[in-house]
Amino acid sequence: MANTVLIVDDAAFMRMMIKEILTKNGYTVVGEASDGAQAVEKFKELKPDLVTMDITMPEMDGITALREIKKLDSSAKVIMCSAMGQQAMVIDAIQAGAKDFVVKPFQADRVIEAIKKTLG
Repeated sequence: MANTVLIVDDAAFMRMMIKEILTKNGYTVVGEASDGAQAVEKFKELKPDLVTMDITMPEMDGITALREIKKLDSSAKVIMCSAMGQQAMVIDAIQAGAKDFVVKPFQADRVIEAIKKTLG
């Protein structure tokens, strides 16, 4: 069975890009969310194997959403994606439980490498 992924990003074109990279590589995108609050709801509903999470979003940012998802499922696998490769953000994300961090604009092979590494 293909690994299922939930894509979270407030920019529709970024979700589309990630979806394209994932489907081309045999992953099944089971849902998309445009903010952290939606991400938490979709995670509860879809129980994906992996979540790709943007950091800067309206309503609820990615790090807060990551913490909420980890409360629901401590073994949840989340990869953060953000244009802000700021050290503090990366450290916050990893401390909150992110498995990896991909900086935008990202290379398709870097995204797949992070996912393969995270899903083992």
